[in-house]
Amino acid sequence: MKTTPFTENHIALGAKMAEFAGYNMPIQYEGLTIEHHNVRNNVGVFDVSHMGEFRAKGPIAKKFMQYCTVNDVETLTDGKVQYTCLPNGNGGIVDDMLVYRISDEEYFMVPNAANIDKDWNWMSQIADKMGMTLGVDFMNESEQWAQLAVQGPNALKAMQKLTDKNVVDMEYYTFQILTFAGVEGVIFSTTGYTGAGGCEIYIPVQYAQKVWNAVFEAGKEFDMKPAGLGCRDTLRLEKGFCLYGHEIDDTISPLEGGLAWITKLKAENNVFINKELILAQKAAGVKRKIAGFEMIDRGIARNGYEVCDAQGNKIGEVRSGSPSPSTGKNIGTALLKAEYAKAGTEIYIKIREKLLKAVTVKMPFYEG
Repeated sequence: MKTTPFTENHIALGAKMAEFAGYNMPIQYEGLTIEHHNVRNNVGVFDVSHMGEFRAKGPIAKKFMQYCTVNDVETLTDGKVQYTCLPNGNGGIVDDMLVYRISDEEYFMVPNAANIDKDWNWMSQIADKMGMTLGVDFMNESEQWAQLAVQGPNALKAMQKLTDKNVVDMEYYTFQILTFAGVEGVIFSTTGYTGAGGCEIYIPVQYAQKVWNAVFEAGKEFDMKPAGLGCRDTLRLEKGFCLYGHEIDDTISPLEGGLAWITKLKAENNVFINKELILAQKAAGVKRKIAGFEMIDRGIARNGYEVCDAQGNKIGEVRSGSPSPSTGKNIGTALLKAEYAKAGTEIYIKIREKLLKAVTVKMPFYEG
């Protein structure tokens, strides 16, 4: 099992550890609900060093990024971040990722931890066909970076202590390359997976411990706490953020997975893999769709549970499910036949052979 530069810190702090994406990761410290509320209302720190980092550079880097991803890279300017996904050529999704524009000829990418090798192999084939040199024009830098996600309404106030650059006024989905905690070349990004505000900090791996110590020292004033992957999942679910392997995967299209908003079909210059297929799907209408739901009957839906109509006929499958600490409700997402995905539709989750009533709702589940 792999480790991150912070694994020993988590163990020393008494974290409950478990395997995630091949890494020994902290699932929780004090408890999922405590950590969830602390991030939502204050500030918490996640170790997300298991995530991947790629870089594309050179005269055809933009064309390469445009072809690989469904969002319109042309709309990016220096210092902006874009959420996107990689179509797989068969209507599904290789992965979702962030794209950072460093310059017109340089882009930094952040793929999911479980998909680093898969994404690298997929994108490398395309890069090679386009005449890019692997290791020069397209690089896998995943072993070179540590990453901390400092999330919550007090995150930027705490982190401002560690840099001379103005970070508290940064817009959402922007980034700076700056000196942070005395370390040069840190990528400071106002992104995150919690919907609580804050930043993600990419640190040259040799300075990981220095930055960890500085971050927690700066956060003392705000009673900053470490947070595990358990509450990262409940936080993202409340905001309706998709998770690869759940709401999206190799068999689910961006339109089915709720990612039509990042799939720029009208931009003529946005020529990407699968575009004609997705255009045809849009014209015909999707036959299934990701929808959010809240339980009416008492019960917790879990990934893989059957979703049925009132007569017990299967109409879909739960893709994520959990109690929501912020709302007090049991919530989830399901991939449903399209006619059942409209908000306000009564559905039934099969839990231990019982059909428990739920209702589809518009996401996010929590607006705060």
